[in-house]
Amino acid sequence: MHVTLERILRLPPLASGRPEVLAGADHLQDPVRWVHVAELKSLAGLLEGGELVLTTGLGFGTSAAEAARYLGELAALGAAGVVVEITADRPEAEAALRQAARDAALPVVLVTRRVRFVEVTEVVHRLIVAAQLERVEKAREVHEVFTMLSLESASPEEIVARTAKLIQSAVVLEDVAHLVLAFDPAGTAPGDLLADWKRRSRATHYREETARTGDEGWLQTPVGLRGQRWGRLVVPGLLGDEAEAAMVLERAGQALTINRMAERDQRELGHQAQAGLLHELRQPRSLDEAEALTRAAALGLPPAPLYLPVVLRLDHASTAEPIALQRRERALLELVNRVLAASRNSALAASLQTGSVAVLLALPARQLEDSVLERICGELADRSAGAAEDLRWTAGVGRPHARLLQAAAGLDEAGQVAETASTLPAGAKRFYRSTDVRLRGLLTLLRHDPRVQTFVEAELAGVLESGNDGGDLDLLQRYLESGGNKSELARSGYLSRPTLYARLARLEQRLGVRLDDAESRTSLHVALLVHRLQGL
Repeated sequence: MHVTLERILRLPPLASGRPEVLAGADHLQDPVRWVHVAELKSLAGLLEGGELVLTTGLGFGTSAAEAARYLGELAALGAAGVVVEITADRPEAEAALRQAARDAALPVVLVTRRVRFVEVTEVVHRLIVAAQLERVEKAREVHEVFTMLSLESASPEEIVARTAKLIQSAVVLEDVAHLVLAFDPAGTAPGDLLADWKRRSRATHYREETARTGDEGWLQTPVGLRGQRWGRLVVPGLLGDEAEAAMVLERAGQALTINRMAERDQRELGHQAQAGLLHELRQPRSLDEAEALTRAAALGLPPAPLYLPVVLRLDHASTAEPIALQRRERALLELVNRVLAASRNSALAASLQTGSVAVLLALPARQLEDSVLERICGELADRSAGAAEDLRWTAGVGRPHARLLQAAAGLDEAGQVAETASTLPAGAKRFYRSTDVRLRGLLTLLRHDPRVQTFVEAELAGVLESGNDGGDLDLLQRYLESGGNKSELARSGYLSRPTLYARLARLEQRLGVRLDDAESRTSLHVALLVHRLQGL
């Protein structure tokens, strides 16, 4: 606690002089850094700011003008105040001081009885040193508290609660979107503390340093590394010791930053370990079943009756910027892990290919496969919809196996299913198996075969070379999906009947085939599917 002028005036050595405050009564709570006894006319070069000056007034004598100059100089030098001893035998000096004090910009105190300045300085300096030691001890205590919280990987709620207890005031942790992540009301009604929080917080502008700001004068400190701030700690109320509270708040911010970095590093290590094991499991003869089960159990996947391979593929991953895609992929992996933990399902999850997350899921029984998948994919879909990143995805599911190595080998099949299913209309199903993608699945596997490519180019040459920006391909796809029924296509409102018939006639000429021939339509449909799949 700081030593204030008000506290000094109550000390017996000064109180015996009957101190009278002539000016600056509203600054009596300001801290006093040191006490200086001086009888010089000018103290320029002797004061550094925050000192309480003790004098008998010999520096200005009986002149009110000199007294005003003297007090003005002390204020300019940053003195915390001045105590002037003037006894009854010097009425002119007292009158001069009283007149000058009317315009003084610092606390001016008159004592009319003899005061032993040496006793005042001795007591005050002892108090100041004790206060400094108290602050050092407090800083050490705060350091130990938050160091231990960091070592224990305490949650944000624990750190905020300890902060509120140390400063004896309500504390709120919010993110950069002004959403409250944790708070401790410290006796305040939570409803009053958080009322209209987002609007009030937006009005309290962010500061890079610990400071009071905003209309309500909130004390705040940033949280996160410089340039990567992710939130701030806020004390909305008034405080007894501002400097001590600011110190505690800064240490709390550092602890939150350290814990978040450690948590992220721990997650990264866990992700890397699971990714490494999944890669090994997919390599032929790299591990035997017993070793695979042991290593999987060490990473949180205990032995189970069945293991199910699942791959989540981010939609439109091939067109995304690499950095943005990596960010989305990381966000999806973390979301998968949170959902798995919340649903109490054991699994290994890792990013194995760009834009996708692979999962080896433990199943207690085959008959629970669909219900488990529905629950997990449903929760994932709900959380993805509210995520900050674009996390639209398609789930592909392989066949369950009793052996872990066989299930891991099925991740390739699940990945192909997810890739193929991403070309289907969005929202058709929560997850897809190979029986859901059928011909598309087969064509996905064959789409890069040169012979298949030659077939596609031969079948679609007439429209690929027409240069009408895919209009013919779109018409062909709609015609084939309607089963070659021109009337149905016309009724769908796609084109008027005369226009449709004319365009289909031109399309037949470009393709060099009859569209009413069933085999031609089948051949064209296969070619068109492969052409679309080549864009994956």
